[in-house]
Amino acid sequence: MTELHPALRENIRLLGEILGDCIREKPGPEWYERVEAVRQAAKDDRMQESGSGQRLAELLASLTDDQLVPVTRAFNQFLNLANLAEQYHSIRRRREPREEGPDESVHGTLARLAEQGVEPSRLHECVRDMRMEFVLTAHPTEVARRTLIMKYDEMSACLQRLDSEDLLPEEREREVGRLRQLITQAWNTDEIRYERPTAVDEARWGFAVVENSLWQALPDFLRELDGALVEQTGEGLPIEASPIRVASWMGGDRDGNPNVTAAVTREVLLLSRWMAADLFLRDLQDLRAELSMWEASPELQERVGGHREPYRALLSELRDRLRATRDWAEEAVRGSTEPSPEVMLDSAELIEPLQLCYDSLVACGMESVARGPLLDTLRRAHCFGLELIRLDVRQEASRHASAIGEIVEWLGLGDYTQWNETERQQFLIRELESRRPLVPRNWAPSEETREVLDTCRVIAEHPPEALGSYVISMAAQPSDVLAVILLLREAGMDHPMRIVPLFETLADLDHAPEALRALLELDWYREYTGGAQEVMIGYSDSAKDAGQMMAAWAQYQAQEALTQVASDYGVHLTLFHGRGGTVGRGGGPANRAILSQPPGSVNGSLRVTEQGEMIRFKFGLPRVARRSFNLYTSAVLEATVAPAPEPKPEWREMMHTLSGEAVRSYRGLVRETDEFVTYFRQATPEQELGKLALGSRPARRKPTGGVESLRAIPWIFAWTQMRLMLPAWLGSDAALGQALENGHEPLLNEMTRDWPFFRTHIDMLEMVLAKADLRIVSYYEQKLVEPDLRPLGETLRERLRGCVQHVNRLKGQEELLTQQPDFAHSMRVRNTYTDPLHYLQAELLQRDRDAAGRVPENVEKAMKVTMAGIAAGMRNTG
Repeated sequence: MTELHPALRENIRLLGEILGDCIREKPGPEWYERVEAVRQAAKDDRMQESGSGQRLAELLASLTDDQLVPVTRAFNQFLNLANLAEQYHSIRRRREPREEGPDESVHGTLARLAEQGVEPSRLHECVRDMRMEFVLTAHPTEVARRTLIMKYDEMSACLQRLDSEDLLPEEREREVGRLRQLITQAWNTDEIRYERPTAVDEARWGFAVVENSLWQALPDFLRELDGALVEQTGEGLPIEASPIRVASWMGGDRDGNPNVTAAVTREVLLLSRWMAADLFLRDLQDLRAELSMWEASPELQERVGGHREPYRALLSELRDRLRATRDWAEEAVRGSTEPSPEVMLDSAELIEPLQLCYDSLVACGMESVARGPLLDTLRRAHCFGLELIRLDVRQEASRHASAIGEIVEWLGLGDYTQWNETERQQFLIRELESRRPLVPRNWAPSEETREVLDTCRVIAEHPPEALGSYVISMAAQPSDVLAVILLLREAGMDHPMRIVPLFETLADLDHAPEALRALLELDWYREYTGGAQEVMIGYSDSAKDAGQMMAAWAQYQAQEALTQVASDYGVHLTLFHGRGGTVGRGGGPANRAILSQPPGSVNGSLRVTEQGEMIRFKFGLPRVARRSFNLYTSAVLEATVAPAPEPKPEWREMMHTLSGEAVRSYRGLVRETDEFVTYFRQATPEQELGKLALGSRPARRKPTGGVESLRAIPWIFAWTQMRLMLPAWLGSDAALGQALENGHEPLLNEMTRDWPFFRTHIDMLEMVLAKADLRIVSYYEQKLVEPDLRPLGETLRERLRGCVQHVNRLKGQEELLTQQPDFAHSMRVRNTYTDPLHYLQAELLQRDRDAAGRVPENVEKAMKVTMAGIAAGMRNTG
């Protein structure tokens, strides 16, 4: 059995030991002994030394209400500390010799591609022109409070300093002492939010990720990329190149979230500008100290009037303008105010003086100085700009159609809602080509239409560079896109904002290529795009609608067809991947996902959503963010210049067969089994999840709806909490089982070996099956599910067992994760701490339901802590 890496094991031991000391100190030694007894019972039960969970269940069931919270908090806190240690270890291992693999550095990828015969000029061109954008979303899956996240970040910094080989004894003692302070602070900090964050709060959290991590990580990574390019191609990365950008949905995603209004969007845009000005002011303070030289180019000397310290003089002017910009943004948040001439609204005004300083230093023989902190600031200016984070806006298509319909009706032009698609398109293009306004004066629209129009006005008031894409969910026809453009034009927008149709459900994905072709067939729209189109692929709702296997195949085929349609019209297509953190929402290792995309679909550009806890796991620390940038850049580079081969016809045929059986099986259970919904709500904490104040967004699109109205996140969160993990494997079990029974094992083995798409699907299936736990599922059923529903539970467990067998058979192994021993051992270590939380949660759910929700406050708090702790143990929620 593979053990944890010694350094990781030592860090987990150190953090756990300090946490134990905190518990002994407060609430006291007897509490430590109680927690330790529970931990030992969980460990023994896993080793089957005490009757399969019986001792653990008895211990936990005997806890009084007053004892619940400290015990649950202890296990939750340990899991968070284990996550911290593992996250730090993932960075630390980059310093150790290791084989290059799918997560190799961009340096290794460039070298390998060069060895494979890719021309250096092609490699340089691809990196130079690459466009990756990470879109931070407000999807409510981050359980940990920001207060605690900041403490965990500092703990990670302590671990890094403790890693130094030349640390003196007193220095080590000081770092361990600081760790002890931080863990004590965390132990004595409430981990549960009691009020939902507002949409503006969520946006501020996104800004904090930039401030605390990405601000440093991005220029550091670009230096690394520049060095790798020089070594492999002989030419560095141009200063103006910005292969990585950051956007956000926080404060812009109003689809299904009534809390995101035009006023919120306006405030978030201004706060983003305030934060950008503030961060650049900090850079300038350091640069003024650095650039004390007197020799400068004639251009710079002329600009500052022959000042004795020309660089400082120019940077002082820039500093004053940034202060004016920051002050204006702060005032504008409180009320409308016109910017003075000193206020900068265009990033070019920021870049120009910095570039002038850079060019002057190079011209005067001080290139080493130019390529110091000044270069970092210049690259930040190109990548972040004065807007810091570009804000996307998302709204549902029917809201735009309703607004247009209301205008048309008021003007007496007919009933827009009854017009066919051709009539709608003709009307919309005619109005787009018209010079007169459409929206009438002295008109009182409905509240919903007014909100749509107000949002368009906010967009029109801000510089183009402050905005990302306008995403239309449930877009089906060209009129859905044209309607948005018309509303934006009516609001005064005078630039072609990217309008992005989002295809989510299985039917949407099947229809997507036809919809894009119809859109690009319009001469007016094709001219509007300027030769570039973005399309968003939804992973969450398609998987919830059809099951993971069918959704994955539908997404693959849609991307293939969309790429071909764009090529037919000479349009560069950027695919925007709406992935979540879990496998059931398109999650998993990003580099493998990119490398498994259809050939030609990446083509040097990529947008992808990053949400909730995945933002922290991928970008929460500068060194973690640099590693993530490495993985994404490497994968996009390889997928562009050396894409995966086209799948063989027999592979396609098999995938059609597999996915057809998978969707029939999935829907047969989820939609057509009468008792399924009742089982789901009894066996999982789905109804109770609403008590967690995770985000500003409601859990349901319709407050009174059933499972069909439940968002994909709580749908997956609920199954994860009780470890059945159903959304990620249901349907795949039946499809693989039937194919194996019918003698297709040789073909499936070939697909697993040679087709990155299928191999990735099987790998992700293995990972999620490894997180499932039949013993935990059985316990939830015994405690929570009525006897007449338990046969359904037994059927599900039997199907899960079958899926495990099929995956092991395809991978030629006796047990899951044989080829990923580190992950397997990590799960075994975590089980000792997640098991008590599962048993406690089932007990607390039973108490809560028996009391019809009228339970003591500490019991409810303990239940919330179990949800947070299990999420930490599984390393994701939804």
